[in-house]
Amino acid sequence: MNENSSVLIIYTGGTIGMMHNPITGALEPLDFNHLYKHLPVLENLKCRIDTYSFDPVIDSSDMNPDFWIELAEVIEKNYESYDGFVVLHGTDTMAYSASVLSFMLENLNKPVVFTGSQLPIGMIRSDGRENFITAVEIATAYKDGTPIVPEVSICFENKLFRGNRTTKFNAEHFDAFLSGNYPPLAVVGVHIHFNENDILKPNFKKLKVHKKLDTHIMILKLFPGIHPQKVEEFLHIDGLKGVIMETFGTGNVPTDHRFLNVLGEAIKRGILIYNVSQCKAGSVAQGLYKTSLALESMGVISGADITTESAIAKMMFLFGQNYPREEICRLLSLPLRGEMSLTGQKISN
Repeated sequence: MNENSSVLIIYTGGTIGMMHNPITGALEPLDFNHLYKHLPVLENLKCRIDTYSFDPVIDSSDMNPDFWIELAEVIEKNYESYDGFVVLHGTDTMAYSASVLSFMLENLNKPVVFTGSQLPIGMIRSDGRENFITAVEIATAYKDGTPIVPEVSICFENKLFRGNRTTKFNAEHFDAFLSGNYPPLAVVGVHIHFNENDILKPNFKKLKVHKKLDTHIMILKLFPGIHPQKVEEFLHIDGLKGVIMETFGTGNVPTDHRFLNVLGEAIKRGILIYNVSQCKAGSVAQGLYKTSLALESMGVISGADITTESAIAKMMFLFGQNYPREEICRLLSLPLRGEMSLTGQKISN
């Protein structure tokens, strides 16, 4: 970081932006126009910090595509004016937002760091102050004139994760996020250690912001005893285009022919079915066991080691681009923003 660094703080809502009112005892939104008053330690960072607050701010449970588009537009409008961006966001849907922004911001060559907290920043034991300050440091971290982390990430509890590889797995502990299939981009201790070999490299192309998302998708979570008739009814939802099917283990499903026939008929009607494991770590391997062999032959698309959050974001993004069905199938199988692994595939922004 140098004294000429600049970062835009974008407050969308969430626990991190709340302060305790000593008079009423209630939690109230932080006035970000007086950020240094509440967090004087920020002056030690020696960089310019500006703020943008949504009005109104929202609970992250109310997050939606229209808000994502507005967030992407804020970054687009200010992209040339700042070295990096920090997005303050509620934790409940942070992994969804970070995932979808990673697809919307094509050719991203600057840091967009999501962070939040489990306790309000105004509380004594809050994890918010450290998360916030670390996120600012990472957003302004450059090496030889190039940003060290030019991608969408999540900074939480002394770790930096790729945004589209992350899942919230704990509602109470400060260590709330998990990246089961990809190593941390950075680990924070006395110093910030960046795992540069695991970070996407900038391509120095002009930022392209995609603003069309299609929400005609659903999640089908399998469980022992799931009824084929109910699955059939589900797959006949009006306007349905794609389904993220959360399967067992390495992508396995019941071998009941009635269930398999229902899936096959849906695919024949043009519905795309994306196979994503219910496990938080590991990968789908269609055809490895008999219980997934039929999926491969009928045209179910393997999601490899993608998270459910990222699979949702990717489907919304791809359907929004109005690509032909065959092209969407192809792109769902490939890593576009580092969201999934593919042996031998070199990933760039």
